[in-house]
Amino acid sequence: MNISLNWLQKYIDLSELSIEELSEILTTIGLEVEGIEQKELVKGGLEGVVVGKVLTCTKHPNADKLSVTTVDVGASEPIQVVCGAPNVAAGLTVLVATVGTTLYNGDEPWKIKKGKIRGEVSAGMICAEDELGLGSSHEGIMELSAELTPGSPAADHFDIGSDTIYEIGLTPNRSDATSHLGVAKDVAAYLQVNKDYAAGVKEPEVSSFDAKQTNMPVQVVVDDTVSCPRYSGVTLTDVTIGDSPEWMQKLLLGIGVRPINNIVDITNYVLHELGQPLHAFDYDKIAEQSIVVTKLASGTPFTALDDTNMELHQDDIMICDGARSPMCIAGVFGGAKSGVTDETKTIFLESAHFDASHIRKSSTRHLLRTDAAKVYEKGSDPNITVYALKRAALLMQEYAGAKVVSEVVDIYPKEIEPAEVYLTYQKINRIIGNDIARDEVHTILRAMDMEILPKGEDGFVVKIPTNKADVTRDVDVIEEILRIYGFNKIVVSTKVNSTLNYSSHPDKKGIKNIVADHLSAIGYNEMMGLSLIESKYYDELLPIDTSELVYINNTSNIHLNIMRPEMLMSGLQSVVHNHNRQQSDLRLYEYGKSYRKQSEGYLETEYLTIYVTGQRSAESWLSNGQQSTDYYDIKGAVHQVLDRLGVSSYQVSESEDSRLNYGLQYHRGSQVIASYGEVSDKLTKGMSIKSKVYYAEINIEKLVAATKSAKVNIEKISKFPSVRRDLALVVDTAVKFADVERLASKADKKLLKSVSLFDVYENEEQLGKNKKSYSVSYHFEDMDKTLKDKDIDKIMQKMIASYTAQLGANIRS
Repeated sequence: MNISLNWLQKYIDLSELSIEELSEILTTIGLEVEGIEQKELVKGGLEGVVVGKVLTCTKHPNADKLSVTTVDVGASEPIQVVCGAPNVAAGLTVLVATVGTTLYNGDEPWKIKKGKIRGEVSAGMICAEDELGLGSSHEGIMELSAELTPGSPAADHFDIGSDTIYEIGLTPNRSDATSHLGVAKDVAAYLQVNKDYAAGVKEPEVSSFDAKQTNMPVQVVVDDTVSCPRYSGVTLTDVTIGDSPEWMQKLLLGIGVRPINNIVDITNYVLHELGQPLHAFDYDKIAEQSIVVTKLASGTPFTALDDTNMELHQDDIMICDGARSPMCIAGVFGGAKSGVTDETKTIFLESAHFDASHIRKSSTRHLLRTDAAKVYEKGSDPNITVYALKRAALLMQEYAGAKVVSEVVDIYPKEIEPAEVYLTYQKINRIIGNDIARDEVHTILRAMDMEILPKGEDGFVVKIPTNKADVTRDVDVIEEILRIYGFNKIVVSTKVNSTLNYSSHPDKKGIKNIVADHLSAIGYNEMMGLSLIESKYYDELLPIDTSELVYINNTSNIHLNIMRPEMLMSGLQSVVHNHNRQQSDLRLYEYGKSYRKQSEGYLETEYLTIYVTGQRSAESWLSNGQQSTDYYDIKGAVHQVLDRLGVSSYQVSESEDSRLNYGLQYHRGSQVIASYGEVSDKLTKGMSIKSKVYYAEINIEKLVAATKSAKVNIEKISKFPSVRRDLALVVDTAVKFADVERLASKADKKLLKSVSLFDVYENEEQLGKNKKSYSVSYHFEDMDKTLKDKDIDKIMQKMIASYTAQLGANIRS
């Protein structure tokens, strides 16, 4: 939200505060200033634009709608300018953008250059007011007083002005601060409590409003007073559509609102002044001069003000005419056939209060994030609708010649009263952390227009203004007190008090943090994929029973229509995203959940997933960067995780996961802890990924369960030398190294420290058909003494006997 300093000072005297001091106050009271812009209300400051006198004006020889003029711009000689304005004529005093001037009236700034237009030289541009940012009219060039001197800078004759704009990060709970007056009241409350400010806030006066004529009433019917608790309106006639006053245009431009015409600008002005959205209907286009606030059937067609065609939802609140034809999505967007045009003479002005949740859903459903919707969805004040209506009507009387010709219609069947909240002084001090005097608490609350009702010695009741929709509990009121009291006044103790907290073992959160820290330390980057995904992936690339898919009604992106049933596809989307941005060497991990529908309820499964693709290392003088990652990189990552947590007791089998070309899974019986391998070619090609991708999936619940009995042992380094022995085993190709490792560990559990495979050799002529040779190293170590050959020989013979008997191995010498 943008707040204009010039606008704010219409209600409160801020002359004693610097720009920075006001910024600090705004942030202190919960209106965090995210940026400050010193803004020229006429962009560019009219630099390069001068007063010119049109000396001659003739018809362009090659274009019917263009004129060739000579203009005195105070230079030694007149310049020639080709102009297309219908009102250009000799003798006019005009504004000329000279060669080199930058104009800002389009999407992009553009510079005036000397050139030829239809064969005639043009050395400048005679400007209309919208081309210079001095107004919105483009009907013709500006005509100035003949008394102005040619060549004098345009900036000398116009109040181009400047403003300071505060960009406020308005939180959803601050329904009271959606307008300049709301912000002014909050700042005034702070100044009254902390700076002895006594001037108060000057609110717009509406006492002069008077409905003398009542010959053009509009009947209003509200079908649903839950979604529309209050609806107010009034009819005005003899409206002259034109430009709004310059001061209003400048204030609107300062906060980024484009002026349109006096009626629309006044409704926007009151919205940003008071925080009450208004809507002006063309009275003559309202069938039967009747307004019906209702809901229409789903699928009802509606054409919006910007000519967008849409279908309504059954829960949309609609403003309809007497024929129940939709004219406006209430609180969100106007319709094409009911808005104000240049021909409009009579308007019906609406000021209503709508239920916040209804507006929020309609705004999101139709992707219409308007300023009005942003106010309503936070919770507008139901008790200012008539006040805002009178304020706007008086402005229209002054700047559009309007006359009020009806009584104020006000449908308000059940008045919304201020909420009453009970507080105790003890709780206020306990929550805030300071002992605040009772009188100071009362002063703060009264500064925020909160009425105090005594209730015993220990507490009191506060009546909450209806513009504070989110203040409903005692802690909410305490937060209000603290904002104005000042967070900086809270005394921070020099002591730190803590309580020992013993979490159950194993602690899932702690385990996840340990693993994340470890993976990050060895070069992996954490990512977070969307839990939503397109169902097409599970129709085309990875078929899954549709009865298991969890479909959602995603109005903001209809393609993301299911919760992800597994983790791989969303991760591959991240790989594609990085590849498209020339990041091809990836080591990623993610914590996330998959979602599936079951016969009874839904199944959420939490995983740690790991992705490896691209080159193992970057190109450097040590490496040419051409060593691609492979299956053993992903295997190493899985082992790093398990080893870090001390998980070593599990079974190994080949993965039957159809998402992988090949891989392994680690499990305890039927409980799979982890699986990993190379992603299926069908999936990588389907996602247009050209490199190999290696994927690991670790079930968090199973991993945590496995750590219950896991231990990480730390041993001192032996001062005695270790011994290595090697064997070359000729075995059947079906024999796995895991079988060799298992039999070795059975042969000795005390002295054998590790078994490693350092070579695999296959040669049918030398070894025989379906045979291979494993070269295996064994490391022995005794913590208490130096090993002797006879001790190791005894173990090796036992191993060889097991290999021969159980694996049918031959020992190569």
